[in-house]
Formats: sequence, C-alpha cells, structure tokens
Amino acid sequence: MKHLGHKKYFVGAHDRGARVAHRLGLDHPECVDAMVLLDIAPTREMYAGTNTDFARAYWHWFFLIQPKPLPEQIISKDPEAFWKLKCFNQTGGDNPFSKEALAEYLTAFKQPETIHSSCEDYRAAVSIDIEHDNEDQKKLVMPILALWAKQGVIEKCFDALKLWRQRADQVEGEAINATHYMAEEIPEEVAKRMSEFFSRGIKK
Repeated sequence: MKHLGHKKYFVGAHDRGARVAHRLGLDHPECVDAMVLLDIAPTREMYAGTNTDFARAYWHWFFLIQPKPLPEQIISKDPEAFWKLKCFNQTGGDNPFSKEALAEYLTAFKQPETIHSSCEDYRAAVSIDIEHDNEDQKKLVMPILALWAKQGVIEKCFDALKLWRQRADQVEGEAINATHYMAEEIPEEVAKRMSEFFSRGIKK
C-alpha cells in the first residue's frame, strides 16, 4: 500500500484474506482506519474451540496442515475434484462462482506451486501464526465489522462476536443470509455494508 501511495486505508477481506488482514491490523495499526472481515472468527480461537461438528465441516483445515508432501500428492491426482469438493462443501454443494471466475480458480489450482502454497498457508496458520498471536497478545484497535454466513460454519460452531471481542477493542457484527461465499452470493449487500461502515469512519 505504501508503494501505491497510501499511508492509511480501509480493509475489507474474506476468509484467508481476512486472516491476513487480521495480522495486518495487529502489525500496522497506524495504517488501517477500519476493517470489515467476512465469515471468519480468529484463527487461534477457532482451532482452540475445535469440536466434532467443526472438524467435519472444515476437514480441509486438518488435511492441508499435514506434512508435505502428503496433501500435495493426494491433491495433485485430481486438483479440480479436490478444489470443487472443498469449496462447494462450504456452500452446501452449490456453485456460487461465475463461469469465468470458476475457470480461473481451477486453472490456477492445477499448478503444483499453487497447491503447495495453499498447503503452506494452512500449515502456517496452525503453527507460526498462532505462535505470533501467543507471543504478542496484541488486540486490534481500529473499528471492526464482522459479518458471517447464517448458513455457515462460523454461525453453527462459534460465538463470533465473543471471540472477536477477545481479539479487538471495537467490534460489531452479525450473521447475514448467505453461505460462506457471501461476496459472490450477495455482492450488493456486502458492498453496501462495507460502504456504510467505512463511511462512518470518514465522517469522524
């Protein structure tokens, strides 16, 4: 963002991107005015709160963290089938993506380096990312809007607001009528919510 000339900015992010945003806000609070985080609870707290329902629904969290090359080898046998199984599982079996977006995702995921990078992201989440959280014990200081899917795992398995209030000073949010890929399913509502939330920050 500095390279692009932005010293301060708003952040809106979904899923793995929202986890990156969480760390960004902890490490560079002076840069982020506010955040909207879509369909996550904090990673450390989700792992700590694992139960049978969560493990069954988010089985990929526990498969992708296995030491290399086990998941990479299994996925590489049929990357498209794995990608669809994992992603469509989070929508109750439906495809929320446009034809063009789906084709791009599947093309990218056929590359061995993409498969490996995906596994490494999850391995980091359960290891060094949690180590960093435990070491610094920092909380997000900017306003946070957490939105999660009413038909999703966060709603079913966690108290999202309670967990976010352990990790952030200013949090509001609620479940909205969607599955995990809410930005694809209800883009107008997500955009409206983000705009309204960020506008409050601009007016201050």
